[in-house]
Amino acid sequence: MPHNTTTLEKRRRALALAAFGLVAVTTVAVGIVLAQSESSSARAVIEVPEQDPVLPSPGAEAPGEATGASRGAVSEADGALPDGASVFDDYPGISGLRPELLDALRAAAADAGESEIEFVVNSGWRSPEYQTRLLRDAIADYGSEEEAARWVATPQTSAHVSGDAVDIGGMEATDWLSIHGAAYGLCQIYGNESWHFELRPEAPATGCPPMYTDPTEDPRMRQ
Repeated sequence: MPHNTTTLEKRRRALALAAFGLVAVTTVAVGIVLAQSESSSARAVIEVPEQDPVLPSPGAEAPGEATGASRGAVSEADGALPDGASVFDDYPGISGLRPELLDALRAAAADAGESEIEFVVNSGWRSPEYQTRLLRDAIADYGSEEEAARWVATPQTSAHVSGDAVDIGGMEATDWLSIHGAAYGLCQIYGNESWHFELRPEAPATGCPPMYTDPTEDPRMRQ
């Protein structure tokens, strides 16, 4: 039985509208899901704060950093010298030496330099405060005043405080001075301190005097 044309057309329109509605609903639903997903992701990013880097406390020492400051470090004005200081430098620890000692030391250094031997000054003149700190540290390190006295004098008796002593660095330099130093009046004074030199003006004529085993044998240390 043939269908009515009008009825068929209505059915087609109804089906088309239904299909369009289904597509529209699906599109909206997908859009809502994507929007919710993006919103959730955004919230997730916002809700997780970035952690601040861990920084050391103000004044804290870095691992492996020298602890001189924490132990009451002294300055160049007290006679402290940087590594590699030359006898020809003008740091207070060098210029504070007695002029006669400094002149002899520089003359010897100039001659040793012809053999490519360099004199490095580890310590020269020291302030009483510097010497006091060294003695205090030596007592802590060695465990007693008696043992510390074998290595560090008091500020009242130290030849460094009076500008009469210099500690030379480098084995080649100390070996050279042990052989040639007497000609300049530069002598090793203590057997346990091969680096410690003082001026003995008579040494060019008579040679250096016998060394003390350590400073405890030096009569000057008993003043």
